[in-house]
Amino acid sequence: MRPLDEILVVSLEQAIAAPYCTRLMADQGARVIKVERPDDGDFARGYDTRARGLSSHFVWTNRSKESLTLDLKDGTDLAALRTILKSADVFVQNLAPGAARRLGLGSEELRAANPKLITCSISGYGAGGPDETRKAYDLLVQAEAGLLSVTGTADEMAKSGISVVDIAAGVSAYQAILNALLMRHKTGKGDDIEVSMLEAMAEWMGFPLYYAIDGQTPPQRSGASHATICPYGPFRTADGMIFLAIQNEREWRLLAANVLGDAGLAEDPRFSSNERRSANRTELEPKIESALAALTTEDALALLDKAGIGTARVNDMAELWNHPQLAARGRWAEFGTPEGKLPGLRPITGASWDARLDPVPALGEHTSAILDEFGIKLADK
Repeated sequence: MRPLDEILVVSLEQAIAAPYCTRLMADQGARVIKVERPDDGDFARGYDTRARGLSSHFVWTNRSKESLTLDLKDGTDLAALRTILKSADVFVQNLAPGAARRLGLGSEELRAANPKLITCSISGYGAGGPDETRKAYDLLVQAEAGLLSVTGTADEMAKSGISVVDIAAGVSAYQAILNALLMRHKTGKGDDIEVSMLEAMAEWMGFPLYYAIDGQTPPQRSGASHATICPYGPFRTADGMIFLAIQNEREWRLLAANVLGDAGLAEDPRFSSNERRSANRTELEPKIESALAALTTEDALALLDKAGIGTARVNDMAELWNHPQLAARGRWAEFGTPEGKLPGLRPITGASWDARLDPVPALGEHTSAILDEFGIKLADK
């Protein structure tokens, strides 16, 4: 038994945001019917072939789903989708703004036939307003939402290394759908949810927004170091690099005394508070670098751990795949794909249930079975 067992989700989805949202639902037991174009399906299928012949993005966001191919420009296929939606609990779509309504798949129209249906649209900027019809891709919204203004070095901005806007939108949609399911349990009625990538990312930008409220200077780009907490970032060792993080004055005193060998440094007027350390980081950081440069990475980590200072290794993807903590906690499992089994990180669950790790579907793999199930006859299917 899983939390979302018996919940039927139908999704007109592509790229990352909507597929990630529905994969999170599938993880917890929902049945997800992914509607794709018959020719090439979700265009994320073609992003790359790095996951043993499959697209890395697609493998990540589409396991445990069923693939149904329909040509929604064909009236018969569109009618078939409407028939399935009469039995659905949730309908998710991230088509271009207004496209679902033009197809007759607007929220009010669908709920007239299925009052308990929860509809969720994910778009770049949301309905209404001057930016409603603008194209919105992950990196474009990173720029629009101000993320690039606080990410990178003093000399050059840098994008996030992952699709952070798509993830923010997908998680926001997932959270809102779960809330709508709880509300439906109370009212017996469905609802309509609208998630914009800009608004989801703006929520995640809360710290720099409030830091710069009322026209104050925003956080400055500081590379891999924290923009406003010091010391907090990467430091070189004799054979590599580590991260360390000081979160409070107690930890700063421990670092000064037990790692830097200078307890008096903690009371130096230049460094006696976080704001002062941040303002004088060009004087402080060389002192830390000098102390750590004489140590190997493992010796530095051991010394910092003993002093009670937060640390981290600077891992690459190979090291993450082989992270001893993930292995010790049994966090890896396998799931099927059209090209064979792949490892996957187990989704987070409660102690009383296991998440689904069912296969990634081939394009149109479940079309015939789904149409038969709903009593739909299409001559060319």
